[in-house]
Amino acid sequence: MGLLALTVQLATLACAPTAAPGPPARLTLSEVRQVTLPNGAHINAEVMIHPDDMARGMMFRDALPDGEGMLFIHPRPGRYGYWMYNVRIPLDIIWMDDERRIVEIAAETPPCLGEASQCPSYGGTMDSQFVLELGGGQAARHGLKPGDRIAF
Repeated sequence: MGLLALTVQLATLACAPTAAPGPPARLTLSEVRQVTLPNGAHINAEVMIHPDDMARGMMFRDALPDGEGMLFIHPRPGRYGYWMYNVRIPLDIIWMDDERRIVEIAAETPPCLGEASQCPSYGGTMDSQFVLELGGGQAARHGLKPGDRIAF
């Protein structure tokens, strides 16, 4: 795969795109869906379905309070790596398969405010269709582990 094609693919699947810093060009109203964790805790998650919204993700946000998150719904199962470029806070990233079973967790992924080329990607080593982002440390606090099912 060429470098340009790889860059475009990463930007589309990233927590943050390769766009220049600044406010997003397109603002949309997101659906909020209640997510129930295996321990019974409820998370109010913004739902991201549109590719532009998915690419922007948590970019430029200064906080993600307890009890809130972001749920990415991919159109089909695949291996989706997430990139922390221009994400200002640590996140727990939780990948789920098409049955909403956790297949992978990247805990406490650090913010990346430097050069885009210096920001690593996380996860995407297992087939998944849904990705839930929570504030850093929340996956451990709620005891999340691979094999658990999340309801939404």
